[in-house]
Amino acid sequence: MHRKMAREEEVSFMNSESRLRFEAYSRLQASAVAFGEKLPIPEIVALGGQSDGKSSLLEALLGFRFNIREVEMGTRRPLMLQMVHDPSAFEPLCRLQDEDSDDYGPVIAPASSVAEAIKLRTEEHLKKERTAVSSKPIVMRVEYAYCPNLTIIDTPGFVLKAKKGEPESTPEDIMSMVKALASPQHRILLFLQQSSVEWCSSLWLDSIRAIDPSLRRTIIVISKFDNRLKEFGERWEVDRYLSAGGYLGDTAHPFFVALPKDRAMTSNEEFRNQIEAVDSDIHRHLKENIKGGYDEEKFGNYIGFANLKQFLELELQRRYRDAAPATLAVLEERCSQVSKEVANISDKIVATSDIASLRRAAMMHASNIARHVGFLIDGAADPDPSEWGRSSEEERAESGLGRWPGLLLDVLPANANLKLYGGAAFERVLNEFCCAACSIECPPVSREKVANILLAHTGREGGASAAAVGIARAAARSWFGPLLDTACERLAHVLRNLFELAVERSRCEELCDDLCGLNKPILVGYVAFHASLRRAYDRFVKSLSNRCKDIVHHHLDALTSPFSHIHSFESSFRGLNGLATYGSNRGLPDMSRNIRSQAALNRDSENIAHPSLLASSGALTTPVRRSDIAREPLKESQLTVPETPSPEQGVDSCATKRKEYGLVSGRLGNENGGKKRQGTDVLTAYKSGQQKENDDGTERTAETAYSHVCSLAAEHFAQIREVLVERSVPSTLNAGFLTPCRDQLAMFLGLELFAVGDAEFMDMFVSPGALEQLQKEQATLLKRSAMLKTCLQEFKNLARSL
Repeated sequence: MHRKMAREEEVSFMNSESRLRFEAYSRLQASAVAFGEKLPIPEIVALGGQSDGKSSLLEALLGFRFNIREVEMGTRRPLMLQMVHDPSAFEPLCRLQDEDSDDYGPVIAPASSVAEAIKLRTEEHLKKERTAVSSKPIVMRVEYAYCPNLTIIDTPGFVLKAKKGEPESTPEDIMSMVKALASPQHRILLFLQQSSVEWCSSLWLDSIRAIDPSLRRTIIVISKFDNRLKEFGERWEVDRYLSAGGYLGDTAHPFFVALPKDRAMTSNEEFRNQIEAVDSDIHRHLKENIKGGYDEEKFGNYIGFANLKQFLELELQRRYRDAAPATLAVLEERCSQVSKEVANISDKIVATSDIASLRRAAMMHASNIARHVGFLIDGAADPDPSEWGRSSEEERAESGLGRWPGLLLDVLPANANLKLYGGAAFERVLNEFCCAACSIECPPVSREKVANILLAHTGREGGASAAAVGIARAAARSWFGPLLDTACERLAHVLRNLFELAVERSRCEELCDDLCGLNKPILVGYVAFHASLRRAYDRFVKSLSNRCKDIVHHHLDALTSPFSHIHSFESSFRGLNGLATYGSNRGLPDMSRNIRSQAALNRDSENIAHPSLLASSGALTTPVRRSDIAREPLKESQLTVPETPSPEQGVDSCATKRKEYGLVSGRLGNENGGKKRQGTDVLTAYKSGQQKENDDGTERTAETAYSHVCSLAAEHFAQIREVLVERSVPSTLNAGFLTPCRDQLAMFLGLELFAVGDAEFMDMFVSPGALEQLQKEQATLLKRSAMLKTCLQEFKNLARSL
């Protein structure tokens, strides 16, 4: 920064107008700190490493010592020093600004106790905020006859390593705080560095360049300059050092300062005399002890504390003058904004007792929640799924349902490890249900039970097939019923979780509206209303779950009733097993069968002899499998194309799923599926425990009859499973849960919450805390508005007088 200025300009900066301008900016700074206003006020920020002389420089500028280095508050809170030149104040008058007000406390007396007051203020604030470091500065106003009109923000000193007992992150925390304070473009950086550090190896200079690359708003001060003077003997050595050897560029001109080293307590007057004496010694040494002296015309105005002090005051005053128009415009804009905020908060306070306004706001909020639930079901990635989503295991644990009923192992659907919510999590649960259902086989049946059923059907047509169908239907009702209940509960849990996500989305939306200048919601703090809204939403999801349970159980009852339209085994007998076998190892993609292909298979079986014709000869033959009958290869149009695999799981089948998750253990007394086990004991004869001979002389053992019935039961069980899993349940659950959430949720919430009388409605809005919060916010805004208006009027008066 250029040091040369016209004498007339220097005089103009020191007149009454400059003092009035400085006072106006000082009051604006104090108010901005108190109320958290961010205004582009020109300010000086002191930066430097520890032991680089920053504390000594601040004391020299103040004109008295108060042992700021002993406070060690620089690493905990910044200190904003407002130095006011008052010719009548022969003793320093130091006052600390209140934390939440622009008022100043009483004068701290004696001045030597200032350090202790700052330390106490720092500890109280950090204890209240429950933190070790705070970026909110302490504001201290000092009125003194020997200090300039200057405002400097003292920042923590840079360190390479934390002190013993400090957190390891202290150096990074200090650097982060300093960068935050120094980054605003309206602030001047006062960077101190010891003279013993070479320009080419300056560590902290690189940190300053990261904040101000061109150094256009940086004032560099080389401290402890007297220590370096001893190394110079000739003029060229001094001039090369003072010019910084080209390391700083053409726009930066460093100041070279030395201050008294004696820290013994002396009077304030003696301290100032020592400062002047050190300045004189430096100038004398350069002229007398350096061969040829130095380039005084070029560097003379940059050597000595007195020159630095004058430059800082004049530079800040010049910046104040240049920034006055912009400051006036910002104040006018902020006054207008705060006035609108005051009007809005006043409307909210009035609305707390206005039933119509509360109803309108509550209905809008409930409608927004329903709208966001619909967005989440349709597919949304906001809020962040990694934070709000759940994996399959987490979802299962939160729901408290555990494993699927009847399964010994956990079922891992596609994308089980991904954190999902909304429609994606819903589809994953459906996929998990399909995997669980496909892993269930028809449970084994005891020989006694088969014998009892067969003997009861003696003499009836299709006795074995009827027994198998009855066994399959009973097993399907027993095993699939709990599975369907669990599926409904899991899906309901997924939908219940959407409420918190919808609230978060609504909150972010309201925050954006607030930033855009729109009114804030008036429902903050009404806990009873938000609790009622949550309960109404839970009731809605519970009603959907109960309704879906009834529907899917109705489907199960229809499939397992004697009037079911599923092809019975009795018809299979008439077609000599012409019906396609639904084996226990059939895969899920194979369930997507073309109905016309199925009809074709039925037509192909019409010319095969009926088992009843064979029964007349006394032979009971196990039905032949479709896979054992030679048939032509399928045409291209008859091939079933598998569905596209998920990101984590390729095309799978029920057979693969059963292999992965394990067959169900026999609740009815066996650990293997009905097809897997063939008994070795011979079942007693159908009547009186005897065996009969057929007309051709062969014997039909009860073992053959038992295996035959178990095989038929397994096939019919697989038929029921296919229709239930592939055709009925997924579409039913999608329609039963998701469609009402999109179309009926808003109406349901409206009827539950708002179709009541005014007295009952107002019970949800009895919240004294909410009203007190609004009133507190109103009081803060009124104070801020009054402060800004006062500063605005003061700057308008300054603009007229300048």
